[in-house]
Amino acid sequence: MSVVDKIKQPIKEELKQFESFFSSSMKSDVSLLNLVTKYVLKRKGKQMRPMVVFLVANLFGRSNNETNNGAALIELMHTATLVHDDVVDNSNQRRGFFSINALWKNKIAVLLGDFLLSKGLLLAVNNGNFDLLKIVSKAVEQMSEGELLQIEKTRKLNITEDIYFEIIKKKTAVLIASCAAVGAKSVGATSEEVEQMWQMGENIGMAFQIKDDLFDFQLDNITGKPAGNDIQEKKMTIPLIYALNNTDKAKAKSIKKIINKNNKTNSDIKEVVGFVNQSEGIVYATKRMNEFKNKALEIINLYPDSVYKASIIELINYTISRNK
Repeated sequence: MSVVDKIKQPIKEELKQFESFFSSSMKSDVSLLNLVTKYVLKRKGKQMRPMVVFLVANLFGRSNNETNNGAALIELMHTATLVHDDVVDNSNQRRGFFSINALWKNKIAVLLGDFLLSKGLLLAVNNGNFDLLKIVSKAVEQMSEGELLQIEKTRKLNITEDIYFEIIKKKTAVLIASCAAVGAKSVGATSEEVEQMWQMGENIGMAFQIKDDLFDFQLDNITGKPAGNDIQEKKMTIPLIYALNNTDKAKAKSIKKIINKNNKTNSDIKEVVGFVNQSEGIVYATKRMNEFKNKALEIINLYPDSVYKASIIELINYTISRNK
C-alpha cells in the first residue's frame, strides 16, 4: 500500500462517494461542457484537497452533506483557477496532460473556468453554506493577489525572503488552509478550532510549496520534473534567494544575469543549480520547510489520538518526504 493510500484509508468510502458527487456537481445541459469537464475529471491527482477536508471533518465529528459541499466547492473553485492560469501562462500541459486551452483554445478554457466558478458559488448558495463560501472566497482572493505579487516582483528579480513567503502563502498555502478550515466548519467545530485548522493547513501548504521549489534544484532529477524549470521561468524561490543573499556582489550579479536571459541553455541551468547547491541554498530551504512542518505537527498534536489524527500526521510528513 502506498503512503497516499494509507493516508486515505480511514476516509476511503467518503472519498469514493465524493468522486461521484463532484462529478455530478459539474454536469451541464451543454454537451460541449460535459465533454470538457469529463476530460478535467480524468486528470485528477492524489486528491490531497478533499483528503484534508474529510480527515479534518472526521477529527471533529462525522463528515456529512455539508462536508461534501465544502470539498466540492474547493475543487470547483480551484479547478477554475487552474484552467484560467493555463490560459494566462500560455501553458500547453498540466500534470503530463494537455491543458484545456491546448485542446479547446483559450475562449473555451476561459468560459469553462467561469462555468466552474459559477457552479461552486451556486452549490454553496443553494445549500445555504455561506460560512464555507466565506472561507473559500477568502482563499481565492489571496491566491489571485499572490499571482499578481509574483508577477510584479519577478520582473525586477528583487524578491526578498519575506516577499517569497508572502507569495507562497497566498498562492499555495491558503488553499490547503481553506480545506482544513472547511472540514472543521462543516461539522460544527468552534471558531477557535476552525482558526487552528486554518493555521495547520497553512503550515502544511508552506512546507508543500518549499518541497516543490526544492525539486527544481535536484541534480539527479529523479522526480521527472524538469530541473531548472523555475529558473527558465525566472521564478525566485527560497533556495535561490538564500544563495544570492549569501554570496559576493559580483557572483550574485553574474547569476542574476543568467536568470534574466530569455533562452537559457542547459549549461546556464546547470551553473545556477550548481551555485545554489554549493551556497547551501538547499540546506537552508530544507530547514525552513521543516519549521513549517513542525508547526503543523504542533497544532494537530493538541488533539486526541484517532485514526484521522494519525492520517493527518502521515499527510504532514508525506508533504516533505514525497519525491514528486
